[in-house]
Amino acid sequence: MASKGAGMAFSRKSHRLTSDAEKSRVTGIVHEKLLDDYLHRIFSSTDRAPTAATSRKLLNFQNLPEHLDQLLHVDEEAEEEEESQGKVEGRLGPSTVVLDHTGGFEGLLLVDDDLLGVIGHSNFGTIRSTTCVYKGKWVYEVLISSQGLMQIGWCTINCRFNQEEGVGDTHNSYAYDGNRVRKWNVTTTNYGKAWAAGDIVSCLIDLDEGTLSFCLNGVSLGTAFENLSRGLGMAYFPAISLSFKESVAFNFGSRPLRYPVVGYRPLQDPPSADLVRAQELLGCFQAVLSVELDPVQGRLVEKESSEWQLQGQPTVLLTLAHIFHRFAPLLRKVYLVEAVLMSFLLGVVEAGTPAQAQSVVHQVLDLLWLFMEDYEMQDCLKQLMMSLLRLYRFSPIVPDLGLQIRYLRLTIAILSHEKSRKFLLSHVLFDVLRSVVFFYIKSPLRVEEAGLQELIPTTWWPHRSSREGKDSKEVKDETSEERLRRRAYERGCQRLKKRIEVVEELQVQILKLLLNNQDDNGGEASRYIFLTKFRKFLQENASSRGNMPMLCPPEYMVCFLHRLISALRYYWDEYKASNPCATFSDEAYIPPQVFYNGKVDYFDLQRLGGLLSHLRKTLKDDLASKANILIDPLELQAATMDDLDEDEEPAPAAAQRPMQALAMGGALPLPRPSWLSSPTLGRANRFLSTAAVSLMTPRRPLSTSEKVKVRTLSAEQRTREDIEGSQWNEGLLVGRPPEEPEQPLTENSLLEVLDGAIMMYNLSVHQQLGKMVGVSDDVNEYAMALRDTEDKLRRCPKRRKDILAELMKSQKVFSEKLDHLSRRLAWVHATVYSQEKMQDIYWLLRVCLRTIEHGDRTGPLFAFMPEFYLSVAINSYSALKNYFGPVHSMEELPGYEETLTRLAAILAKHFADTRIVGTDIRDSLMQALASYVCYPNSLRAVERIPEEQRIAMVRSLLAPYEQRPWAQTNWILVRLWRGCGFGYRYTRLPHLLKTKPEDANLPSLQKPCPSTLLQQHMADLLREGPDVAPSFLNSVLNQLNWAFSEFIGMIQEIQQAAERLERNFVDSRQLKVCATCFDLSVSLLRVLEMTITLVPEIFLDWAQPTSEMLLRRLAQLLNQVLNRVTAERNLFDRVVTLRLPGLESVDHYPILVAVTGILVRLLVHGPASGTERATSVLLADPCFQLRSICYLLGQPEPPTPGTALPAPDQKRFSLQSYTDYISVEELAQVEQMLAHLTSASAQAAAASLPTSEEDLCPICYAHPISAVFQPCGHKSCKACINQHLMNNKDCFFCKATIMSVEDWDKAASASATSSAA
Repeated sequence: MASKGAGMAFSRKSHRLTSDAEKSRVTGIVHEKLLDDYLHRIFSSTDRAPTAATSRKLLNFQNLPEHLDQLLHVDEEAEEEEESQGKVEGRLGPSTVVLDHTGGFEGLLLVDDDLLGVIGHSNFGTIRSTTCVYKGKWVYEVLISSQGLMQIGWCTINCRFNQEEGVGDTHNSYAYDGNRVRKWNVTTTNYGKAWAAGDIVSCLIDLDEGTLSFCLNGVSLGTAFENLSRGLGMAYFPAISLSFKESVAFNFGSRPLRYPVVGYRPLQDPPSADLVRAQELLGCFQAVLSVELDPVQGRLVEKESSEWQLQGQPTVLLTLAHIFHRFAPLLRKVYLVEAVLMSFLLGVVEAGTPAQAQSVVHQVLDLLWLFMEDYEMQDCLKQLMMSLLRLYRFSPIVPDLGLQIRYLRLTIAILSHEKSRKFLLSHVLFDVLRSVVFFYIKSPLRVEEAGLQELIPTTWWPHRSSREGKDSKEVKDETSEERLRRRAYERGCQRLKKRIEVVEELQVQILKLLLNNQDDNGGEASRYIFLTKFRKFLQENASSRGNMPMLCPPEYMVCFLHRLISALRYYWDEYKASNPCATFSDEAYIPPQVFYNGKVDYFDLQRLGGLLSHLRKTLKDDLASKANILIDPLELQAATMDDLDEDEEPAPAAAQRPMQALAMGGALPLPRPSWLSSPTLGRANRFLSTAAVSLMTPRRPLSTSEKVKVRTLSAEQRTREDIEGSQWNEGLLVGRPPEEPEQPLTENSLLEVLDGAIMMYNLSVHQQLGKMVGVSDDVNEYAMALRDTEDKLRRCPKRRKDILAELMKSQKVFSEKLDHLSRRLAWVHATVYSQEKMQDIYWLLRVCLRTIEHGDRTGPLFAFMPEFYLSVAINSYSALKNYFGPVHSMEELPGYEETLTRLAAILAKHFADTRIVGTDIRDSLMQALASYVCYPNSLRAVERIPEEQRIAMVRSLLAPYEQRPWAQTNWILVRLWRGCGFGYRYTRLPHLLKTKPEDANLPSLQKPCPSTLLQQHMADLLREGPDVAPSFLNSVLNQLNWAFSEFIGMIQEIQQAAERLERNFVDSRQLKVCATCFDLSVSLLRVLEMTITLVPEIFLDWAQPTSEMLLRRLAQLLNQVLNRVTAERNLFDRVVTLRLPGLESVDHYPILVAVTGILVRLLVHGPASGTERATSVLLADPCFQLRSICYLLGQPEPPTPGTALPAPDQKRFSLQSYTDYISVEELAQVEQMLAHLTSASAQAAAASLPTSEEDLCPICYAHPISAVFQPCGHKSCKACINQHLMNNKDCFFCKATIMSVEDWDKAASASATSSAA
């Protein structure tokens, strides 16, 4: 018998309810009177008084259908009205109301498959519904998915919209805008209150009275418009205009309204007749669960639903069959599932303990699966889970989180049912819905409505940031009042945290159910279904990072990651408890064979060594020798062709997804966004890279001749054996290298879950952790503003009452904002930055470190590791150090010192690892190492790594700067020196503190923490070979010449722009590049200072062939810098005086103290012979000006020899003005250097002889000719030719290859020529 409402392609289960042959047997199951009592007990109407046993009709299974028809009878007129295809007075259009995606829109919009959800995809798109109203009172609801710019309301069919004007901007269109808190009808006025994501707006129109109003979350905002135009041709459509990427979901009545309004009808009529029937049948079903038959004693026994058991009694089975014969078709309708079944199950959850609720829900689901067709049950479960998702995601936050706990408890009860769980995993949780939503705890945007004021009555905020590296001023100790406030605030935070932990524990329980691998009765276990779906989820998010609507929101990812780690570690340690040879989760890592055996798909994510297809071709011999893996040549060819095909496919990730309805004139296909509030079916994804599965994989030991051949399988085709392995198959761990232990760490499936968790952190979790720090930054900014205001109040004269009033008003605003932010910060700390969350990130960091260490031992196979493992190691350390303070400190974590050392060893070894080819990851490693050596704790960790690794690191840093990111290398060397150089102990730029000492927002630097150990390694390496120091220093001098020349060129352009009469704005990017070139010049000078201090003989021992050349080049550059910076009223002075934003670091002090440090080391600290050589070279340079040296001490002219230095001019730059940063001893050394140069300059001037122009070097015209090139015979000074030969072997003039350079003396050459003649 076909059921009402069932599709033609389906047939009902054949329940043999009654037949003549069975009448006696059926009625003989129990006593006739007992059966009558039982059926009357079950099928009594809920709205009628119980009928006396003497007057009621005898019930049995022969007349039960007739009785049921009478029980479920609905007024025929009401039923006909329901089925009249929407012919309702006051309403025009289809009875099923949706958005009009065929013609009722303007702009580009993405409309969901159910035509109820919409995302703006243009500037200001507009869309209306398919149904309008012209009489009566009507209401519809809009779920606000994002809180941006939208105008929601009503319009007529004659309204014309465009990309600038939407609903409410034209006549006969009316709108409410909760983003700007206004109402619109051509003009605009203030109205209502601000909305937030998750709010529900009710739009009400009363066409009898001609009024229009709105409600927000069931609370009326008042009448918005009156005197609406009515009459012939005036009908109003629900409509919305929304800006780019804003999203909403409409409910015209297809689901029960969340906030129904008395007297107003939804645009789409509810299925009233079916609703009455469903409620009656639910009552009958509940009656079955509350009573049992006792055929022995012939009576009915009342039972609690949690104690009721289906014992196979034919009477009960036939009764349930009659109920579900009528009930099952109704449970396919969305409205009835939400209004009837969902309400019933939520009532079950609320009525008893979790165990009792779970027992009842299991009984209900067992009976639903037993008596409903599979397609009916599947539709019912889908709708049930969709309703649960919506309720959980968009329910308001209440103080005890009671709503969220209700929905999670019901979700757990449903997922505890094995058959339902596997179906939902396979077809719903990842394909239709996103189960990630169930693991998210949204932040309350309205602190008052969330009850945080009652939970945290006392607010407090820190007075300063204590993050590492910040040179904060010491503040006074807490007062007793502040201490009491802080403790009260912390107690409130603990209360909040405990309530949130209840929700988090329920979320972890859900994941434990999904990761269950013991429920493999009659099919695959849940964990392996989860793995397949989880991998597809990761692929979609990894391949769609540029397409925002397709991504899982990062705030969801953060919560999902923490719950996944909790469930993963639970199962990991549970496996260890039953398998002593396995490891605890504290020692977890991913074995390196996972990265190259092809069992786990990494999509198109980059490997350390490049493309996977390239690595398989170039390292196939290493795979065979170290891992016993053979790559089939056909597989290699197929992989190569896949790489080529990918270039030809436009948008491969999006092209494989089913298209949704697009509200646009044409049928342009666009990918359906995953995160609309009403998800739809039919998602299909394709893996771009396939997994390789072994055909014959015998367990170790293998002889060298036994190789494992692999073939590819998609993730959907994998079975439990392919992952976990079997007696002769290592599964996920096939291809174990000899360095890895034979005993497995844990179940292979858990390794793949762990790998996915690390990938999740890389995809979006780290960025979100950094983003949430903004709340703490806001608190600090407002706290600073409040303190400034309070200081002004104390200093303000009492007679200035007007100023006092304004200051008190500002104080009140800042205090209220801080109260709000401090409570919100408590929520963020509890959900994102708690101690437990910090330990999860720390655990991931340690997992990555172990994984990298084990992968490194495999030699060339290390190149197969995905780049994100190194990225996660770097970023998770950064998050622990920067994001979780000051509430929690990384130093409190167990094994902190050891972890720092292991990470230091990885950074030191791999920042110059030739196996790593990706430019981005190499830059990340370099930047991480540069940051690592900035702070004392991490720098000490670098010093603790093995000596050979330290030396190898420094050797890589001293490689020539050409053809590599030299600037980052230079920063590392500078930070090793900072604190040892001349006047190089400041933590904030001294010239800024001097001009603006009260400005707390000045850029700060890390406290100096030099490393004498690494400096000594650098000195030893520079002395090691004849070529190390010259090549390194030559590259440093080249880069200094380039950086300073670029800086001078840029400030010339800036000065020219500033001098023009018309108003010009200098590009901020140009200013930033200019400042960067200046900072680079200073840092390069500091590296030269360090080199001269550590190994002065490189410049001063002229027995070395390159020393003189290096010293002359150094002197030339130092003189150029001094002349440019110290010239009176020159270009540098004028640009510094402008004080342009972005050029704060450009000043005399940083660069002049760096140059002074080099000169002092050469002319004061060196040996007598070295000082003499340095002096002669410096004075011989034609650019040398003694006035530039005098400038350092504020003297306009050189002092007379033998006289004391006059007092410096206060208006001029002088090192003597910076006594906080330059010691007395250092100033004395500068004075000694000036006296020495003054005397030497006078002596050199007296002894110098005029030189003819013909005898000067034709290249520099500064030095006499002293060298001749062979074989071409051209001449120059030695400095020019030696510098040229560092980079080029061709002659300056004729481009012939220079074979040798010989000394040349004019007199000797002339005498040799005459004697030859």
